[in-house]
Amino acid sequence: VIQNSKEALRLLQEKNPAFKPVLAIIQAGDENLMQEINQNLAEEAGLNITHVCLPPDSGEAEIIDEILKMNEDTRVHGLALQISEDLFSNKVLNALKPEKDVDGVTDINLGKLVRGDAHECFVSPVARAIIELLEKSGVSLDGKKILVVGAHGSLEAALQCLFQRRGSMTMISQWKTHRLQSKLHEADIVILGSPKPEEIPLTWIQPGTTVLNCFHDFLSGKLSCGSPRAHLNGLIAEDDVGLLAAALRIQNMVSSGRRWLREQQHRRWRLHCLKLQPLSPVPSDIEISRAQTPKAVDILAKEIGLLADEIEIYGKSKAKVRLSLLERLKDQADGKYVLVAGITPTPLGEGKSTVTIGLVQALTAHLHVNSFACLRQPSQGPTFGVKGGAAGGGYAQVIPMEEFNLHLTGDIHAITAANNLLAAAIDTRILHENTQTDKALYNRLVPLVNGVREFSEIQVARLKKLGINKTDPSTLTEEEVSRFARLNIDPTTITWQRVLDTNDRFLRKITIGQAGTEKGCSRQAQFDIAVASEIMAVLALTDSLKDMKERLGRMVVACDKNGQPVTAEDLGVTGALTVLMKDAIKPNLMQTLEGTPVFVHAGPFANIAHGNSSVLADKIALKLVGEEGFVVTEAGFGADIGMEKFFNIKCRASGLVPNVVVLVATVRALKMHGGGPSVTAGVPLKKEYTEENIQLVADGCCNLQKQIQIAQLFGVPVVVALNVFKTDTRAEIDLVCELAKRAGAFDAVPCYHWSVGGKGSVELARAVREAASQRSHFQFLYDVQLPIVEKIRTIAQAVYGAKDIELSPEAQSKIDRYTQQGFGNLPICMAKTHLSLSHQPERKGVPKDFILPISDVRASIGAGFIYPLVGTMSTMPGLPTRPCFYDIDLDTETEQVKGLF
Repeated sequence: VIQNSKEALRLLQEKNPAFKPVLAIIQAGDENLMQEINQNLAEEAGLNITHVCLPPDSGEAEIIDEILKMNEDTRVHGLALQISEDLFSNKVLNALKPEKDVDGVTDINLGKLVRGDAHECFVSPVARAIIELLEKSGVSLDGKKILVVGAHGSLEAALQCLFQRRGSMTMISQWKTHRLQSKLHEADIVILGSPKPEEIPLTWIQPGTTVLNCFHDFLSGKLSCGSPRAHLNGLIAEDDVGLLAAALRIQNMVSSGRRWLREQQHRRWRLHCLKLQPLSPVPSDIEISRAQTPKAVDILAKEIGLLADEIEIYGKSKAKVRLSLLERLKDQADGKYVLVAGITPTPLGEGKSTVTIGLVQALTAHLHVNSFACLRQPSQGPTFGVKGGAAGGGYAQVIPMEEFNLHLTGDIHAITAANNLLAAAIDTRILHENTQTDKALYNRLVPLVNGVREFSEIQVARLKKLGINKTDPSTLTEEEVSRFARLNIDPTTITWQRVLDTNDRFLRKITIGQAGTEKGCSRQAQFDIAVASEIMAVLALTDSLKDMKERLGRMVVACDKNGQPVTAEDLGVTGALTVLMKDAIKPNLMQTLEGTPVFVHAGPFANIAHGNSSVLADKIALKLVGEEGFVVTEAGFGADIGMEKFFNIKCRASGLVPNVVVLVATVRALKMHGGGPSVTAGVPLKKEYTEENIQLVADGCCNLQKQIQIAQLFGVPVVVALNVFKTDTRAEIDLVCELAKRAGAFDAVPCYHWSVGGKGSVELARAVREAASQRSHFQFLYDVQLPIVEKIRTIAQAVYGAKDIELSPEAQSKIDRYTQQGFGNLPICMAKTHLSLSHQPERKGVPKDFILPISDVRASIGAGFIYPLVGTMSTMPGLPTRPCFYDIDLDTETEQVKGLF
């Protein structure tokens, strides 16, 4: 048995070299004999074994505590108990995870055995040892009368089941049972499950009867399994049962490891999808969301292959996923990568999030293909302002939508705290440098603590950056002290602003430092919306904690008086920022209305940043769906902005290659581009948008055609998803699909997910699957080694259709400075209106022959891009006359949120 187990384990380890299963044995007492036997057998087979030795007087609670710890330890693949008989209660035994119960004592394993599913469960090694020894000793079991005396619990049940399967007539008896003598006299085979009382003579057993001892003390650590040294025939050598059972336990361990490895491999998820019962007319988003009861997030996590220690649960329906998953699944092939982008939108939006959710609901709930949606986390500013929520809509939503839109797991709050800590550090450093001598400043930066003065780790890094190779604070010269202690920040160059996740127009321009305690260090500053923070862009582009820490340290916040960049690392705040962000880096797991998985992670502004969800969420999802699965992620605004940045910035950072672009269009937006009246949020649509108008649609398809061409610049096939509204007519829908295909789309499909859920996007899902099977010819639009000006010009001309660009003197000066500072090889993130291909929001369709004005150029060095500003760009939205908050309320009886949409 041990040799077979050793060979089976060797074959498993050939394919998985790092795999070594661990057997954990929880022992109460000092019995060392079984420890030694288990250790020797495990070593011979190539397993690891760990003993958890509890005091002999340990009670039920202490044992269960240890069991629960071992259950959650992913390094442990098998768990056995060596405790006294009186502690083998149902509560203790069923605390074991059935998949780790290598002694087969849990009700679930016993139930599977009784039902005939022995291949799916663990069978008691003692019971199996008895059967094997009898059969290999030449004893025929068919038709034999077998008496099991003094056995209890799982061993009794397993023996009875195994003997009956072999045609034996099995009797179960205790030592004090009435008529025991006659039962012993009739039996062909007697199994002793506990020590024989002295008052029961051996003469009650007929000569020639086969007798085996299998005292349950085997499990409690006392090796008392063998056969009585009596005048009986058919004896089996003493200790055979116990030793064979120990070996069979090792065999169960190898089986447990094999099952665990199989679970780690890609498989089609056994996902329990939630049923929809669409109503007509379609209720409000929050009513739909509330009518559906989401699965518990730990159940969803298990369904998609996450381990218990890879999630951190927040409430009932949200969980963070740990990055350790990437290491576990590093050899797993990635799934197909799909980007959802859109045509140039109306101010109302055209439903990219809704299409994203509808597509994954169709793929997983209806076509039974593993799929994951990856969305940005919405800012609370627009949620309470004019836009409302961003969880999708109708019957294609992330649920619970109020949790999605409000706080989630606090990532944006973490970004706000980290951002404002850095802002505080900048102004505080200027104050202290302005009011202290070099010596006083140095003494406070490197204080004497308990008679010892030491540099912190980040201060040592700064010394190295300055070329000062010293570690003893007392050895620095006066000149070195001054260089180390003074950053000499030029206040006029500070680019780092404070942030708040609220639309507050009165913070767009403020004066700080007006209190007398700030000693005249006042300056003009501003607040940005929290999602405009560079830390949000860093979160979205990072691929590990280490990488995030390095990016945070590289963030340039100002220049010194010599024109050199000052970073977060120079301010000594990198470690603290990383601590504040250590949980925010983990993607948030939620679900759609149909119970399919969604990652909600990061939400960088789509104008001054790249407007895409996180690289980490995409990478983890691609591993979880497996090679045949799909990850569908969304880019903000139109394809000219979000998609271009997805390809040139996000894909460059992640190394991932997209397979398909889904381009979302609406008849409403196309009519606008065809010359329809202006569309304004909060104002009813004109009749041109609610009645059939084929000519407006045909004229507006020029914008759709241009966006298809933009996607083709990157060599990725395009599937057009026409998000159908109830006022759209069949003629309008058919015309859009026909013109899209003529323009080079792989396919164009009308979608009805808003009104019926995933069922309404099945045709889109099929088109995406077919497009993804095509060979990808993905390429970047430009080489990052090109000069900054040439990269800007390439985007302006190839993507927007501009004739040329025009740089302001300030923009040219910034480009020269960034190039001189060594930042010229970063990709470009254009900050431009999303309401037109040009810089003028009122110019719809496909503007031509325009000069794109670049008013300013800024840098997000930590995130890793340069962002030119096209015209003025507000980074703090304001509230309208009637914000959404008028409708948002809480029912104080039910605690339900009302008014979100």
